[in-house]
Amino acid sequence: MAFSCSDSTDSNENVIDNFDRKIILENVTDNIILPAFNDFNPRVAQLKESIDQFSISPTLPNLETVQELWFESYKSWQHLEMFNIAKAEELYFLQKMNTYPASVSRIENNINTNIYDLESNNNNWSAQGFPALDYLLFGLADTNFDTLIFYQNNENLAYLNYLKAVVSQMLQITNMVHQDWILIRDIFVSSSENSATSSLNMLTNDFIYYFEKGLRTNKFGIPAGVFSGNNTRPANVEAYYNSTISKILSLEALGAVEDFFSGKSYNTASTGESLKSYINYMTDNTTLSSTIQMKFSDSKQLINSLDDNFSNQIATDNDSMIDVFNKLQEGVVLLKTDMLSVLSISVDYIDADGD
Repeated sequence: MAFSCSDSTDSNENVIDNFDRKIILENVTDNIILPAFNDFNPRVAQLKESIDQFSISPTLPNLETVQELWFESYKSWQHLEMFNIAKAEELYFLQKMNTYPASVSRIENNINTNIYDLESNNNNWSAQGFPALDYLLFGLADTNFDTLIFYQNNENLAYLNYLKAVVSQMLQITNMVHQDWILIRDIFVSSSENSATSSLNMLTNDFIYYFEKGLRTNKFGIPAGVFSGNNTRPANVEAYYNSTISKILSLEALGAVEDFFSGKSYNTASTGESLKSYINYMTDNTTLSSTIQMKFSDSKQLINSLDDNFSNQIATDNDSMIDVFNKLQEGVVLLKTDMLSVLSISVDYIDADGD
């Protein structure tokens, strides 16, 4: 079983930690990660089947079915992206599934030359996965009717073949990561000690990294120009070509973060042991965990006030995008500094943007 590593182990000798960390791992694995994969994997399979059907019969209803299944799969993906561990890390699952913005020039070059490697060439990360499908399903024409005409043209058969190649790669790698989680489940939940390479420490770091980079930075900070001298980059929003769903995806991702923190099972109302309960045990109160959850709630409220289309939001009122970024940053500080200190867990990744 291959996990990420850190150079050091942190422990707090002043606090007696008798919390059963294994129960957290069991709850997260059995009630969040595996059920999320059990939902996501069939969705990607259905997406592939719909694209295969569209290639055989390119009709408007078949195109709309592909687009809808892409959307539903993309929402489901938001609940898995944070778990960049084990086989997912080894295979660059995250990078292959959701590196955005999509590189139109590379996609077009791959299609025109028919020479490309989606498996081992990291230059193709931005030419595959959900962002590539976003371009191929919504970015080739202004309307669905015109997109259909495009694909019905035999001269564009290479685009249809690339569409099929991208979704086939997505399903293949999803199957591999899903099966690996099933295989390593017992080993993973048994690694409950407090060390740099133990499961909970790495899982916690991946959670914070996703909150800081995947959610705060990628979905809001970069498009809003926070890291480019206030020069906005509206083309960098998630799902740019169908950017009316950018807000939905961000809310789905924030919900996944909150559920993980509180130990809420995937698609159910039940909860179990979690980082929240671990914090409460170590501090003997709910002050810190409640404050963290309040930041989640405040962030959700701010996101709900945004335009459904983040590109439009940036063009009309970018300050509101930055407000979300700043509120999420308050959560980053609480998680990365306060929570890790309480739990005696060291940060295992390098922060390059000064937070």
